[in-house]
Amino acid sequence: MKNFKTIADGEIFGAAYEVNKSKFFAHVVHVETEEAARDFLQMIRKKYFDATHNCSAWVLGSRGDKQKSNDDGEPGGTAGNPILETIKKNDLTNCAVVVTRYFGGIKLGAGGLIRAYSHTAAIGIANSKIVCMTTFRKISLTLEYNFLATVENYLRNKKIRVLNTDYADVVTTEVLLLPEQVEKFLIELNDLTAANFLHEELGEILIPIEV
Repeated sequence: MKNFKTIADGEIFGAAYEVNKSKFFAHVVHVETEEAARDFLQMIRKKYFDATHNCSAWVLGSRGDKQKSNDDGEPGGTAGNPILETIKKNDLTNCAVVVTRYFGGIKLGAGGLIRAYSHTAAIGIANSKIVCMTTFRKISLTLEYNFLATVENYLRNKKIRVLNTDYADVVTTEVLLLPEQVEKFLIELNDLTAANFLHEELGEILIPIEV
């Protein structure tokens, strides 16, 4: 799996910016599909129905290879693309940004629009909670009860993430490790238990870690 940076799920982040009486509002959100991005855009358009423009961009996929931008009536290339480039500059994916503009009566010109949309998107992203979706390997451990206290103490001291523990005839616990931690972990556990444990690799998962 490939690690990537994105916006924390479950919240809409925002920011406001004003230049020459035009007011700009950024709306930043985590999305994972184009359908979700379009739904978010429609929601913002409905909420800010009286705005002059609701310009947007999004980047999707773990490699950031699905990209879309829209100027929503602004001169071509002055709104959607600056928003898109700001997302890319921050190395984000699975992220949608909509910048709402209320025209203040003074034209900004192409350069002014590009700067305004870029800046609004940038401060919206700066106000957002950014996480790194990080690859962890899930490992199941099986051991006898006489080693339980020692192993649990080791896991606490090393701050290793524990998912589930099943207390049956033997103890089975699932832990999450960074790929580079696995080899050392197994060696240390082997020393702690005199090799009296079994382990099984259960694959990889992505966990959001706040940046």
